Amino acid sequence: MNKGEKELIGSIWKVYDLYIHLLVLLIELQFQEEKYQAEGKNKRLPTAEDLNPNTRFVDNSLIRLLQENTQLRRELNNRKVSWQVEDELVRKLLFQIRQGETYQNYLIQSDNSFEAQAQFLIALCKNELSNFELLDDYFEAKSIYWADDMRVAMSSLIKTLEGLKPQTMASDIILLPLFKEPEEDQQFATHLYRKTILQTDEFEALIADKTTNWEVERIAMMDILLMKMALTEILQFESIPVKVTLNEYIEISKLYSSPKSKVFINGILDKLVQEFKSANKIQKTGRGLAE
Repeated sequence: MNKGEKELIGSIWKVYDLYIHLLVLLIELQFQEEKYQAEGKNKRLPTAEDLNPNTRFVDNSLIRLLQENTQLRRELNNRKVSWQVEDELVRKLLFQIRQGETYQNYLIQSDNSFEAQAQFLIALCKNELSNFELLDDYFEAKSIYWADDMRVAMSSLIKTLEGLKPQTMASDIILLPLFKEPEEDQQFATHLYRKTILQTDEFEALIADKTTNWEVERIAMMDILLMKMALTEILQFESIPVKVTLNEYIEISKLYSSPKSKVFINGILDKLVQEFKSANKIQKTGRGLAE
């Protein structure tokens, strides 16, 4: 259990590593575009476009702010994050970006305000970085956790960009923390992990009792795990409303289990919650939390 807990906390911190990788990727993409334009000017027979390239992306103010940010530089050194050995991958991503509608529209729009630059980068993250398969493959090869963490890290990247304002200085940028309340959040993760394991047999019996037409062994392992975790929250975490728990695990099942899982999980948990309420087993600290 101790080994698993250590692995759990390590996997959570990997999300922050991915967030830093994505921030630096924007800087590297800008650098590669600048390099690409310099190479164009040095061609033997450069075109008019080669000699007078559109420098909107190269001059993007938000990326420049990130590049000059002391906290980001410190994280780069501490975490040994670099894209320099992945020139080919970054160039392929840049080529896809250059061909895309998001980039092309950005080059021709008249508005080049700070807000317009920010909206371009946000759209770039949503439309290009999030959908570049080679990038997904690269991150998955770097860490087995990152295949599932991309959505969370990308959301943090977008929130960081949204937080930048015209008056923002590089020194003003504060990178998003991994935890809102570090000690409390890590404690929640470890308690949920440990309590679910310690009660796994009890919860499996409860689930089996409500699935009389199914053998537990035939139910998807992920469905069983999600229901056990939900039951742990319902019975062991006094400050989390029952409705919040049910909604959270139904949403999680959409990401990690089968299309029919949400209905199945919701049905089983609903039956168990009704029994717990009748037996006065749900103890929540606050009005309405047991609803």
